[in-house]
Amino acid sequence: MKLLSRAEELVLLAIWRLQDNAYCVPIREQVQDVSGKEWTFGAIYIPLHRLEKKGFVDSFMGNATAERGGRSKRYYKVKKRGLQALAEIKKVEKAMWDGIPEFSIE
Repeated sequence: MKLLSRAEELVLLAIWRLQDNAYCVPIREQVQDVSGKEWTFGAIYIPLHRLEKKGFVDSFMGNATAERGGRSKRYYKVKKRGLQALAEIKKVEKAMWDGIPEFSIE
């Protein structure tokens, strides 16, 4: 299995955290809150598309809402393969950090 990119990892983790409320706006907010960086919607949609293409997430349309002018939201759900990819990247990152002494940037 190919490793997730950092953007794919963050977006996939945001979907997992949000569960039933995982659509683009809260996914973006979650990633921004955790990373402390500004993310454009394009920076969210690109990894979302790749994750879906790789079979790590499913997407489905929700009900139309009045606040969106009658348009539906596209929701995302992590699939088993997505959880496996997260477990793998976590294992790789842990192995890379093991044995590295504590350091300070100050």
